Amino acid sequence: MSFADVFSRIHPLKRVSVVHAHCDLMCGVYNPAQARIEAESVLEVAKKYHASDDDVFRARCISIKEERAELVKHHLSVLWTDYFKPNHVESYPQLHELFWNAIKAAGDAKKTMDPAAGVDLLAKIDEIAAIFWETKGGKPEWMTA
Repeated sequence: MSFADVFSRIHPLKRVSVVHAHCDLMCGVYNPAQARIEAESVLEVAKKYHASDDDVFRARCISIKEERAELVKHHLSVLWTDYFKPNHVESYPQLHELFWNAIKAAGDAKKTMDPAAGVDLLAKIDEIAAIFWETKGGKPEWMTA
């Protein structure tokens, strides 16, 4: 039973709207590292695919790589739509194109087992990450990833 159901039973005259966020809490915790970790998986799985001659293993590689590439698209979309604001676009007018290209690159990485697609995807995420950390006043010293 959801919170909305419970609340509606306690207060039947008050309407409850269900909202969704990347963590359903509007936590404000955003980090391009989430997309980067998944993109690293895309690259490494493509390499493992080419290093193996086991058809079952290679089929698993394809499935996992496609799943990870989809997660990259999700994490980038969340960062783009929830973190970056109009003032960021004013300061960094290339943001829209960077995100568009990175999300397209994640889609392209789903369609191929070429490790070069993973390398390209990581480079695009790193460009976005550089801007992200600039908007935050710099990357914290304790953060190593």
